[in-house]
Amino acid sequence: MTSSERSAARLLGTLREVDGKGAVRMEDRYDTDIDDLWSAITDPDRLARWYGAAEGDFRVGGEFRLKVHASGWEGVRRVKECEPPRHLILVGQEQDDPFEMITEVWLTADGDQTILVMEERGMPLEYVTAYGAGIQIHVEDLAAYLRGDERCDSDARMSVLWPAYQALQD
Repeated sequence: MTSSERSAARLLGTLREVDGKGAVRMEDRYDTDIDDLWSAITDPDRLARWYGAAEGDFRVGGEFRLKVHASGWEGVRRVKECEPPRHLILVGQEQDDPFEMITEVWLTADGDQTILVMEERGMPLEYVTAYGAGIQIHVEDLAAYLRGDERCDSDARMSVLWPAYQALQD
């Protein structure tokens, strides 16, 4: 199954606890080569088409500001590691919360396709369900963008995914 298939029952993520904090891990396969997928997740112009507006310094050690389309979230992330086109680590502290978020992305070429594994760690455990559903929406929006389709209605999609991710915690 590739990310071109959006299904209510298909969950791309898993939820777990790491050092007392929540972690969400997504995995999906995209019908594009590794360089194109890398560009879609790291080029600010392309990122703005499916995820959100981003501006700043995108080099290792640099900081950039994001405003996410689906949720309206705004914040700052710092590039901790960047090994094009395979590995990326972003870190940032939430404005109103004392926790640090870590987003780690791995890309693996597989023939004409690319496998994306993304893990977001550091959120309070009580938020892990919402993060699971929200991150899956972003991963699906990336697939839609690569196909030339529009982003989903994030509120409608959240109403489908949130209960499914809640069931993973029960």
